[in-house]
Amino acid sequence: MTIRTLHYIATRPEQAEIACRAGVDWVQLRLKNRTYADWKTVALEILAVCRQYNARLIINDNPHLAGEIGADGVHLGQEDMPVREARALLGPGVIIGGTANTADTIVAHQRDGVDYVGLGPFRFTATKEKLSPILGLAGYRRVLLAVQQQAVTLPIIAIGGITLADVSELIRAGLHGIAVSSAITDAPDPAAQTRLFLSQLTLAPNHVH
Repeated sequence: MTIRTLHYIATRPEQAEIACRAGVDWVQLRLKNRTYADWKTVALEILAVCRQYNARLIINDNPHLAGEIGADGVHLGQEDMPVREARALLGPGVIIGGTANTADTIVAHQRDGVDYVGLGPFRFTATKEKLSPILGLAGYRRVLLAVQQQAVTLPIIAIGGITLADVSELIRAGLHGIAVSSAITDAPDPAAQTRLFLSQLTLAPNHVH
């Protein structure tokens, strides 16, 4: 299974539609403070968009919903269901991503069987509640060096306030890819911005196809 280099975090179906039409093929649905029924309604609408464009849909924080609607995977925060429990619930074919802020957490995630790690935050972001300590580029380099020494082979995705100008240095530092939300959603032309991110990732050194 190939973990994509651009993960787009959406909250509404129309956001996913614009991004997928522009070439995104990995969408993460992040909703907060919604009832299960509301969450399911939005998730099913975004799943329909993803199926139309042959994109993967990852549900944030809610493995039960991911399993119920047949999403491609789930992304678990550090306060969500444990990875092993989610794997037992969803089975081996479903993608499981895990959030991390330290090398120790990444090592634990590999042991527990995640498919990729979202490491962050890169810088301050207003879209995330309960922000962990900010890593910055130096923090990423430090964490990546530590996990390499412990034979971690997981794809690691940078997240948290990432802009277009950050892409090449993040990939050069050894990150597999990036996850973005507001950098695309709040752009004057989200579709054009999506295409710019995709082209930056393709041009970046050490790009993984």
